[in-house]
Amino acid sequence: MRVSSILPLASVPVFAGLFLWRASWRAFPAGTPWIYLAVSILLFVVYAVDKSAARAGRWRISERNLLIVGALGGWPGAVVAQQLLRHKTRKSSFQWAFWATVTVNAVVVLAFV
Repeated sequence: MRVSSILPLASVPVFAGLFLWRASWRAFPAGTPWIYLAVSILLFVVYAVDKSAARAGRWRISERNLLIVGALGGWPGAVVAQQLLRHKTRKSSFQWAFWATVTVNAVVVLAFV
């Protein structure tokens, strides 16, 4: 596995660790971890569907929608999907927008929720 694949994947356990650390001194709203898990699984599936559509030349899911669902907590699943499926990893404008939404989500959740 390339370093370029390991670094994005490392963001998921780092965030999980920070989330658990933060939860140890101030409780998150009930169900927050389950919401992250459910939305992440959903977004992983959406990335897989979009990758399949791209290969077949069918209708695609908009990047805007991928970014919105990622910003709502599905970004860990998106990171895994991007690396395992090799989808949306080359388009730098998407990657910049994606990591901006990851940063905003992590800061909001870890600082204010």
